[in-house]
Amino acid sequence: MANVRVERTEEGGFRATNARGAEVRIGSGDEEGVFTPVELLLAAVGGCNIVTVEPLTAQRGHRLVRLAMTVGAEKAESNKLGPVTVTYDVELPSEEADAVYRAVAERVHAKYCTVSRSLQDGTEVRLELP
Repeated sequence: MANVRVERTEEGGFRATNARGAEVRIGSGDEEGVFTPVELLLAAVGGCNIVTVEPLTAQRGHRLVRLAMTVGAEKAESNKLGPVTVTYDVELPSEEADAVYRAVAERVHAKYCTVSRSLQDGTEVRLELP
């Protein structure tokens, strides 16, 4: 089971911490150096895709010279996102790498990225109150 702890800090901000001690500062977007919750969701989509595409293309002998992406979404309602769009920014080492990269990226998007698949399938979010 994956878990993170989200809590208010003594300074009045918020942070998420995982079991390995990594922290991310969270805020409303009014302050410097923090992610908003929506930005974290978009980062999770991008992170899930990129950390899966990178090793799979390299294992097939085509380590990409540059591998980056932009992940964006507009609000469809005040409290709901519209479609999330992942736009890759790559530099290929060769023409042969293009077909490998495209096949891997499409397969990762369709089958292997837990975050994207969970959003697409509408994973239930449960609330537990003490």
